[in-house]
Amino acid sequence: MKRKKTNPRSGSTLEKLLRPEGQYEECQTDAIKKVLAYKLGEAMEEKNLSKAAMASRMETSRSQLDRLLDPENESVTLRTMKRAAEALGLKLELQLR
Repeated sequence: MKRKKTNPRSGSTLEKLLRPEGQYEECQTDAIKKVLAYKLGEAMEEKNLSKAAMASRMETSRSQLDRLLDPENESVTLRTMKRAAEALGLKLELQLR
């Protein structure tokens, strides 16, 4: 059986670096929020949907929608994400592993 060669110059993973510092979960959560905000904005563009029209579909204000689409805003609820997805004809799916 052949041994797999490893790169002697390879470093550790980002997870190994951040987990002992207690920052891994926070970074992961921030990344998920940014991806969701990006995907919603992308879907709005594909459907040629303005922010005003999207807010109307969600029965919310434009400022609420701006907070939803702000990747730095951490106060967005799953219910709001679900409503936004449905307004675009999409389905929000979550997984626990």
